[in-house]
Amino acid sequence: MAVDLQLPAAILSERRALFRSAFDRWIGHVVERTEGRLAPRRYHRPPGALPEVGFLAACTRCGACADVCPSSAILTVRPEGGLAAGTPYLDPSLQPCTVCPDMPCAVACPTAALSVPGSGWAGYRLGHLELVAERCVTFQGTPCSACADACPVGETALAIDAAGHPVIRREGCVGCGICVRACITSPSSFVLTHAEG
Repeated sequence: MAVDLQLPAAILSERRALFRSAFDRWIGHVVERTEGRLAPRRYHRPPGALPEVGFLAACTRCGACADVCPSSAILTVRPEGGLAAGTPYLDPSLQPCTVCPDMPCAVACPTAALSVPGSGWAGYRLGHLELVAERCVTFQGTPCSACADACPVGETALAIDAAGHPVIRREGCVGCGICVRACITSPSSFVLTHAEG
């Protein structure tokens, strides 16, 4: 008597999804550990950059992206930067990215190290921005809108609320760092960190 050992399609589909999810998590951890070993220092990369390991492999260190940057925001990692030496990066504390609508740096890249995201700036993040309210003068009764006035994206990224305080709108903020530099407090009331994933 033959026994049918085939599993129903729904169970197979669930198992495949579970396996795929576990595999994706494992690959993510491997990539993260590899990045940590190969590129221990994290750099703010120009718009449209691949994840760090892929970026380091794809970037030819040609400088084309820096040559076309209208605000001269793109710098080059110095020779002591190890595997990252010669690659482009941004230092928002010196000169933030000015969020050019057409991303000329990514357009100029001869490889896939930088490429214009399919939706442009919509949903793209250079960094993650946080407001440190204790530093902001508006929370101490002093009117100020220097950050919002400087934001190249406008009110869809950073606005002043009815109480006169800055409000970061995550869905619109690209994490360029212009507000960090424009802020009148020292240290700045904004903190910019690397974009996640």
